[in-house]
Amino acid sequence: MAAASEAPSVYFNPWDAGYRDNPYPHYEPLYGRPPHLMSLFIPMALVARYADAVAVLRDPERFSSVPPMSPFLEMRLAVFGRAPRVVFSDPPVHTRLRRLVSKAFTTWRIKDLEPRIREFTATLLERAARKGEFEVMADLANPLPVLVIAEMLGVSPDDYKRFKQWSDDVIESDMVPPGAELPEHVTSSFKALRAYFIEEIERRRRNPGDDLVSALVAARDEADALSEEELIAFVVLLLLAGNETTTNLIGNGMLALGRNPDEIAKLRGDLSLMPRAIEEMLRYDCPVQSTARYPKVDVEIGGVEIKANVPTFVIVAAANRDPAQFPAAHQFDVTRTPNDHLAFGNGIHYCLGAPLARMEGAIAIRAALERFPRLRLAEPAAPLTYKGSYFLRGLSSLRMAVE
Repeated sequence: MAAASEAPSVYFNPWDAGYRDNPYPHYEPLYGRPPHLMSLFIPMALVARYADAVAVLRDPERFSSVPPMSPFLEMRLAVFGRAPRVVFSDPPVHTRLRRLVSKAFTTWRIKDLEPRIREFTATLLERAARKGEFEVMADLANPLPVLVIAEMLGVSPDDYKRFKQWSDDVIESDMVPPGAELPEHVTSSFKALRAYFIEEIERRRRNPGDDLVSALVAARDEADALSEEELIAFVVLLLLAGNETTTNLIGNGMLALGRNPDEIAKLRGDLSLMPRAIEEMLRYDCPVQSTARYPKVDVEIGGVEIKANVPTFVIVAAANRDPAQFPAAHQFDVTRTPNDHLAFGNGIHYCLGAPLARMEGAIAIRAALERFPRLRLAEPAAPLTYKGSYFLRGLSSLRMAVE
């Protein structure tokens, strides 16, 4: 690889628990610089400048979302299946899958969930109030998105604890380094999750309803339709991605408010700022820290040559704090506008569930501020712990005082 960047003291190791707990100081040497070339298990490139990140995400012609085959990928495919997934596919496969799932994952379907999201949120916050304490993750951020996804899919909300455990186990696979075996509980949880939805899909074939699974089963375009494996892959992806990213939006957002008393006061004083505040939460502490692309040919980005097939990590969380794009980028500002962050990606892979995540986050955080007028961090100086994925950044726990 030629023309490597000169960024000093760059450290990138998503398998390091300390790095995972606070990656932001490690992004500092990358700000304002072209892609950084390094080796960690394998050669890789780090893209952190906002303009470079947008350029890569908007260029599916040269940057693939499909990882090149390797023993590590073969091992994961043996567990997770070979059906193309909308997130990890390129046109024309991506175009076809996105068109078909979009027929079921409609704006009106998401909008119709709003009353139920409010009901779920009120019930969860009332339980927390009766306890006299508020553990944000356990009481609200973890259960709410799973309950909403269960509602969408038309499955029993009583199963949400199982869904959450399966989801947490499967996402833990992000932290398995190349060359290491997937833990047994990860593979068993994925098999259980897959078996559950195979049964649910078969049930909808026999007795269709008005839920998302039934709509996906029926989704077709002329003679084309989702195959059984594609359908299962999308439903599982929806549970994992839809649940985890919204959980992290709520948790990371509440932490940012708790650490910035002036901003929480500003928001309490004018709740019409909530849409802007949600965008700032997404920018400031991004639920998805990084995504990967793979050059199809040798490419040049920002004057740096990246060889074909070299994993290229687009660190959207770093791009979201690029001082060249965001004035006072390290400040949390609920009034920030414009705010063209990359938390939901960019280009053809822009997150299909972005409207749902925004709506859930806004409802949940507004309701928490209204239910608990004195809400604040219980222990502002207490160390924080994060769950087992750098790529999906989420707290394990967050205690807030309500009196």
